[in-house]
Amino acid sequence: MELTEDQRKRIEENRKKALLIRQEKSKARSTAQPYQKPVVSNKDKSHQITVAGQSYVDTEAGFLLNENDLSDKNKPIILASTPNPILSKAEQPLCLECNHEFGISYLMTNFDHPVCDRCKDKFGKEKFDLITKTEAKKEYLLKDCDIDLRSPPLKFILGKNPHNSRWGEMKLYLLLQVEKRALEVWGSEEEVERQIELRQEKQKATKLKTFKKKVKELRMSTRSSLYTKVTKASHQHEYNTEIYNEEEDNYEHTCTSCGFHEIFEKM
Repeated sequence: MELTEDQRKRIEENRKKALLIRQEKSKARSTAQPYQKPVVSNKDKSHQITVAGQSYVDTEAGFLLNENDLSDKNKPIILASTPNPILSKAEQPLCLECNHEFGISYLMTNFDHPVCDRCKDKFGKEKFDLITKTEAKKEYLLKDCDIDLRSPPLKFILGKNPHNSRWGEMKLYLLLQVEKRALEVWGSEEEVERQIELRQEKQKATKLKTFKKKVKELRMSTRSSLYTKVTKASHQHEYNTEIYNEEEDNYEHTCTSCGFHEIFEKM
């Protein structure tokens, strides 16, 4: 059973927390007994577990740590922090859909789009659908610079490729923001539609030109083969002087142009 991205993140967070707890315990012991030499007790050795030839230490916090984790115990542990909700009423944004104040939301956190989670769940994909970067460039004729460099750059989230999980992660943008960026680039919806129609006509013209070229090549090859057959079929032989064979009592002659040799008898 394959773990989801959220489960993997939760496991990594718990592992870091366990490592942080171990560091705090180690600091507390060193602070309480600063001049005592480190002693390896039988209890510590009993916490060592060997799995597939590799030694692990049981942290008693639900995780096994390997040597690399123990060697990095002096390094600071950085936990991924989620943004705190805005508690001050004066700073809370207004939802564009319901005009109510809210402290934090999924769309605000990931896309800087001021819509509360209630409205997001209410309208769902009907209003707040996501679109891949490839589809945005194809359907709205946007370039990479329009998406990533034009101010402000569009925010995105990463999602697994539905066609193959081994492929790279996809960038998913908020469709509303992509449509707004297309209007900034092209000026109006009519111009966007006109540019799309022009591109479609150009693609059709290119395909038609390629098709006609292939048909022409096929006709040329067919005509050349027919010309060869007709030429051979309508050829008139021009023979040289007839030669009489007394032993066989027959005649023979050869065409001077194509080399056709014929043996025949006369009555």
